[in-house]
Amino acid sequence: MSHTQFPTESHQFLTQKLPFYLDLLRQMVAINSFTANAAGVNQLGQLTAELFAELGFTAEFIPSAHPNFGQHLVLTRPGKSGRKIGCISHLDTVFPPDEEIRNDFHWREEGDRIYGPGTVDIKGGTIAIYMMLDAIRALHPALYDDVTWVLLIDSSEEDLADDFGELCRQRLEDPQTLGALIFEGGYMNDDNQEFWVVRSRKGMGVFNVAVEGKSSHAGSAHTLGANAIVQMAEVIQRLAALTDYERQVTVNVGVVKGGTVTNRVPHFAQARLEMRTFDPDVYEETIEKIMALSELSTVQSVDDGYPCRVTVTLERRTLPWPINDATNKLLHIWQEAGAELGLRVEPEDRGGLSDGNHFWFAVPCIDGLGVAGGNAHSSERNPDGSKDQEFCLPASLIPKTLLNVTAVLKLIATDQ
Repeated sequence: MSHTQFPTESHQFLTQKLPFYLDLLRQMVAINSFTANAAGVNQLGQLTAELFAELGFTAEFIPSAHPNFGQHLVLTRPGKSGRKIGCISHLDTVFPPDEEIRNDFHWREEGDRIYGPGTVDIKGGTIAIYMMLDAIRALHPALYDDVTWVLLIDSSEEDLADDFGELCRQRLEDPQTLGALIFEGGYMNDDNQEFWVVRSRKGMGVFNVAVEGKSSHAGSAHTLGANAIVQMAEVIQRLAALTDYERQVTVNVGVVKGGTVTNRVPHFAQARLEMRTFDPDVYEETIEKIMALSELSTVQSVDDGYPCRVTVTLERRTLPWPINDATNKLLHIWQEAGAELGLRVEPEDRGGLSDGNHFWFAVPCIDGLGVAGGNAHSSERNPDGSKDQEFCLPASLIPKTLLNVTAVLKLIATDQ
C-alpha cells in the first residue's frame, strides 16, 4: 500500500471545516425521518434544502406517489455548460420514533464512532455530498460553475417505491450527463487507505403465497380436512431449495401465518418471501420457478379428496443492477483517482438494493460513495457488545471526500 498523498490545500480546507460538517450531520440525525413519518421526512427535507441553498442550489419538493410518504427533494444548480452530474441520497430511515426512544438511540460520540439514526444510512452520505461540492466550489470554482449539478434525494428509499427512479431518469437521462453518483455508505479498511465502491447490486422479487385448504374438527373429523399448513410446509421447503449460493441467488421465506386453534384442521396459510440475485437471467428464471408453485397441490382430504390450492403472487419486481460497461468506466476513474491519492479502490458487488437499481440502465451510475460505518438498520445495543447501533466513522469523511473530489474532477476532464 502506498502512502497517502492528499493535496495539501484540499486536505486543510476540509480539516478546518470538519466540525462544521459534523454539526450539520448532528442536526440531521436529531430529526426522526422514518419513512412513514411524513412530517419528519419533510422537516429533514426543508433543513437539507436550506443547507444546500448556501452552495447556490434551488429546491423543488416533489410529492411522492405514495400519499402517506413525505416529499422527494430535488436540488439544482445550473452550470454554464450542458454537462450534468447527478448526486443521489435519501431522507428516510427505518427507525420509528418510539424505537429511537425505547433504545435510547440518538447522536452519541464514542471513541472513533458517531452513533445515531441515519449516521451511515444515509444522512452521512448527504453530508459527504455537501463536503464534495463545498470543496469543489472553494478550490475549483470554474469547474463548479461550469457543470449543472442535480441532487436527487428520495423520501422513501427504504420502501423502494418506483416513482423516485422515474424522477431520476427524467432529470438525468441526457447524453451530457456524466454520471449519477450514489452516496450510500461505503466500506473502508482500518487504516483509511482502502475503499470499496459499489458497481452492482442484486435485484429483488417479493412474493406472497396463499394456501387454501379445508377446515374440519381435528378430533372427530380429521379425515375430512385438507391441512393448509402441511401444504405450506412443502411449499416452503421447495422455495428454500431454490437458494443456490454458487449462482448467487437466495430465496428467503420471511413471514409465515396460518391456523387459528389446535383442535381445528387449518384451512388457510400464508407466507411472504423475497428472492435476490445479481444475474438478470437467473432473476427471471427463479421468478418462473417460484410462480410455478401455484400449480402445486399434494395435500388433500382423505375422505373426499378435497385438494389444497396454492396461489403465488409476485408483489414487487426490482431488477438487478448487473456489472456493466458504463459503471465500470466510472469505477476506473475512481480507481485512478485513488491511485493518485495513494488509496486503493476496490469494486464491491452488494446484495442490498439502492435507488440505482431503478435507473442504472439509463444513466451511468456508481454507488457506495458515502461515509464509512456499520450496523445500518440497527437500533439495539447490549452491554456485552453482541448488539450495537448504527454508526459512522467520521475519520472516513475527509479521505472519502478527497477521493470523490479527485474522481469528479477527472470525470469532468475526461469529458472535455
